[in-house]
Amino acid sequence: MKDNLKRMISYYKPYLGTFILDMFFAIVASAIALVIPLAVRNITAQIPDMTPESGMHKILVIGAVLIGLVLIQFVANYYISYVGHVMGAKMEYDMRAEIFSHYQKLSFSFYDDQKVGGLMSRITSDLFEITELLHHGPENIVISLIKIIGAFVILAGINGYLTLAAFIMLPFMFIFAYILNKRMRRAFKMNRVKIAEINTQIEDNLSGIRVVKSFANEEIENEKFKVGNDGFLSAKRASYLNMGIFHSGMTAFTLLINIIVIVTGGVLMTKGLVQVPDFVAFLMYINVFTEPVRTLIDFTEQFQNGYTGFERFVEMISIEPDIKDKDGAIPLTDVKGDIRFEDVSFKYKDGAHRVLRHINLEVPAGSYVALVGSSGGGKTTLCSLIPRFYDVTKGAVYIDGKDIRDVTLKSLRDNIGIVQQDVYMFAGTIMDNISYGRPGASEEEIIEAAKLANAHDFIMELPDGYNTDIGQRGVKLSGGQKQRISIARVFLKNPPILIFDEATSALDNESENIVKESLERLAKDRTTLVIAHRLSTIRNAERILVLTENGIEESGTHDELINKGGIYASLYKWNE
Repeated sequence: MKDNLKRMISYYKPYLGTFILDMFFAIVASAIALVIPLAVRNITAQIPDMTPESGMHKILVIGAVLIGLVLIQFVANYYISYVGHVMGAKMEYDMRAEIFSHYQKLSFSFYDDQKVGGLMSRITSDLFEITELLHHGPENIVISLIKIIGAFVILAGINGYLTLAAFIMLPFMFIFAYILNKRMRRAFKMNRVKIAEINTQIEDNLSGIRVVKSFANEEIENEKFKVGNDGFLSAKRASYLNMGIFHSGMTAFTLLINIIVIVTGGVLMTKGLVQVPDFVAFLMYINVFTEPVRTLIDFTEQFQNGYTGFERFVEMISIEPDIKDKDGAIPLTDVKGDIRFEDVSFKYKDGAHRVLRHINLEVPAGSYVALVGSSGGGKTTLCSLIPRFYDVTKGAVYIDGKDIRDVTLKSLRDNIGIVQQDVYMFAGTIMDNISYGRPGASEEEIIEAAKLANAHDFIMELPDGYNTDIGQRGVKLSGGQKQRISIARVFLKNPPILIFDEATSALDNESENIVKESLERLAKDRTTLVIAHRLSTIRNAERILVLTENGIEESGTHDELINKGGIYASLYKWNE
């Protein structure tokens, strides 16, 4: 907890000036609150013994001073409420930007084990309460301490017996608060976990809503959601139970303090040990004293809410990316496109067996190589090692003779273009999606890339052409249209190395032919690796590799492998 609090405090650094002013105004506001009961004591103690004229004058002077103090307090509270809150929001903004940036650095292996809804919770609901905590936390502590200490000093000056009576319950109150705080912290943390689970379920359902409706499984989804929602309600109930005990107990303690003071004051007045003006002022200070105690009650709940979210934030931010630039990594420049696998083996971190075993492979610059084999043979995994989506377990991958672990990730991936079977379209326009290949490209360059990808004609038939909004994940486009836009992205990027991951397997024959033509145009004069599902699409490949769990078992042209009558010949016959 100590390290987390240190880290939380570090977020105040850019806003130190605002924070110091916020604390100053908090001190001013609390000091003014301490002055008002003294004015009441002064009036009740002195006015009865004064002439009407002098009494009226004194009251007017005190009233004028109090109005001036109220105006000062107004300015102080305005600064605290507005500027202080904005400071807290900026700190939350910084944290949210930091965790989002951190997400961008984490590798595929991290995302393989995560659910999108859970990750969204870390960046949204987990940080929801942090603004209030970061703004009000220090401020509430400062105000409360000043009021409690100030009230104690003034109360002790008025009457020692009453002061002892007022503070006798405090040790019991703090012990009670400490015990309940620990319980609430656990309960609030569980709330965060349950919210993340619900967000995951919602994200999963809405992303697959077309599948849900096509199978008419709305009721099943409602039942699944009910289980998660029930878990969340149960966690909330536990946190509210502890919170209810805490609030009720603390309210009872503050009332007991008032009752003890009233009873003690009454007894002391009967014995002539306390005067009426002192007793009235004392009762007013008791309220000044109990108000910061109530503030601390609210702060405790606020702290549990904000801190548990911050804990989950730190937990995520502390995950080190397993794939990152090594010290001294150099940019990959003037890429020709020679690729070499040297004794490469690979297994996923949770895998019991290796997906790839002792792969040795050379792909000369500008060559066209196809990878075929049964599902699970490691074709996609092999290609994912080239841009370092995963790192090899053993061996090394080289581009132009350089170990890819020795070059910067950005320069490596800038030189590789990937067209996948499952094309992802971002919400926005067609122009936005194509320009993703090279941000900052001109409109002419984007249109030229679309023409090369055989996409320009269908784009111009859309209502707003290149400015047509394609909906979430490109829902308004057909599979072939999305695929051609993804190819246009790669044309715009213009990389020397290409990877086609079953880019046409999900398309109908007409769309496949159009996309195939685009792919062949894109592949010209580039190093190209094609993962093929339909073997008829790679008959013209310069070399075809048959990948199985045992490694590369066959290699050759289409005709050579057919004549060999081995695994490829069987696959081709079955494919036809």
